[in-house]
Amino acid sequence: MKDTLTGVRLSRRSLARAAVLVAGTLLCPGAARPALARHGWGDGGCFLRGTRIRTVQGYRHVESLQAGDLLPTRFGGWRPIVAVHRHTATRNRTSGFWAREDRPVRIGRSALGEGAPRKDLYLTSAHALFIDEVLVPVGNLVNNTSIAFDDMPGRDHLEYFHVELEDHDVIDADGAACETLLHDVRSDAAVGPGRASARVRKERCAPLLAFNGGRNELRSRLRSATCFMGDRRNRLDMIRDRLEERGLAASKL
Repeated sequence: MKDTLTGVRLSRRSLARAAVLVAGTLLCPGAARPALARHGWGDGGCFLRGTRIRTVQGYRHVESLQAGDLLPTRFGGWRPIVAVHRHTATRNRTSGFWAREDRPVRIGRSALGEGAPRKDLYLTSAHALFIDEVLVPVGNLVNNTSIAFDDMPGRDHLEYFHVELEDHDVIDADGAACETLLHDVRSDAAVGPGRASARVRKERCAPLLAFNGGRNELRSRLRSATCFMGDRRNRLDMIRDRLEERGLAASKL
């Protein structure tokens, strides 16, 4: 009975979300989610100032980190920071909105699991979380309860930080598993001695699952809406639905 009720709630909720996606696409074609544009640094979203990153010395605010600090990582053990990059976002004075790539997503305390994160965590929508051995951009997990866009009323500027390691990896941000910066690096060896350096793509540390467009997200919602008739959801659908159920359950406590 419990599974049946959960399926009914999921179906109703997914149909409602699908209707919102359709309406949003028709009324504002250019504003369809997910907005996963990247900053000039390349792939890998940003941490908002105040985010605490686990280091060899315990949790420290991201803005206090510097090259050489050691971080525990999911795949490479203890690794030194190569660089910490800063980016300041400014609210559009005319529209009153943030650029889509700068709009923060709030991940509520324990939204991903008990103590993950330990407190509300703010990331850009492109920033991927490491969940069930895959990477998922947080913008694809917005459910408007435990994970939601936050327009930060009263603030006109936001300071974001990228954490770059030698290789792409996963680090602990306030108890949540988050990716580090992934971008191209210059390599002289790649093109041979005496020749100009080239851009070499770093390898992603884990598979990335993303909707990559409003139509794919709409299809996902329709799969969830009809799952009680035969579950055809993919891995990303199920991750999103599970976290959404968790958020709804927590909101009723």
